[in-house]
Amino acid sequence: MIVAIDGPAGAGKSTVAKSLASALGLHFLDTGAMYRAVTLEVLRRGLDPANGRDCAKVASEIELDFDAQGKVLIAGEPGEPHIRSHEVTSHVSAVSAHGEVRDPIVALQRSLAERWGGLVAEGRDMTTVVFPRAEHRFFLNASSSERARRRALELGTPSDVERIRVDIERRDRLDSTRAVAPLSRGEGVTLIETDGKDANDVLDTLLRTIRGSSK
Repeated sequence: MIVAIDGPAGAGKSTVAKSLASALGLHFLDTGAMYRAVTLEVLRRGLDPANGRDCAKVASEIELDFDAQGKVLIAGEPGEPHIRSHEVTSHVSAVSAHGEVRDPIVALQRSLAERWGGLVAEGRDMTTVVFPRAEHRFFLNASSSERARRRALELGTPSDVERIRVDIERRDRLDSTRAVAPLSRGEGVTLIETDGKDANDVLDTLLRTIRGSSK
């Protein structure tokens, strides 16, 4: 079984997808971490995130895998917490917008699904590009204010809510208007609005939908 979860930054995709994978006995694939890993390597090499050719070279050369906890490995070494830095966050949308970058990463994502025999995958083109024929496809959404509040709590920096909100809206614009695999809710994808809901509420909704469709 493949479950694909899409939606904007900060909508709670990763948290819910991890719990869903555990509940269903499937592997969790953090696709955003893969693009963050590429971005980290681009920055480590001193390359320009706006240069598609240079970023594509990194994407084709980088060795990515996942550990037993679903954390990304870069050449066998943990990518966390480095891939979550503010610098990486500021540049990942630009790097992932390059079609030349996405091609090898999408191919790897699909090969992981085959290797694992199914998975729960979250990311901003999972339902439309990577796994458009997944058995279950969901689009998680939330207001930018709610997403900023969650992110600030996660980081332990509640005073940064406004800065985070501005950055989230900037990333939304980049992700929605990029030429390759823009952020969008595909046809037939189930929309889940998460404002006012915690992760357990959303998880329950997804499980009811998935289990209900199998009856």
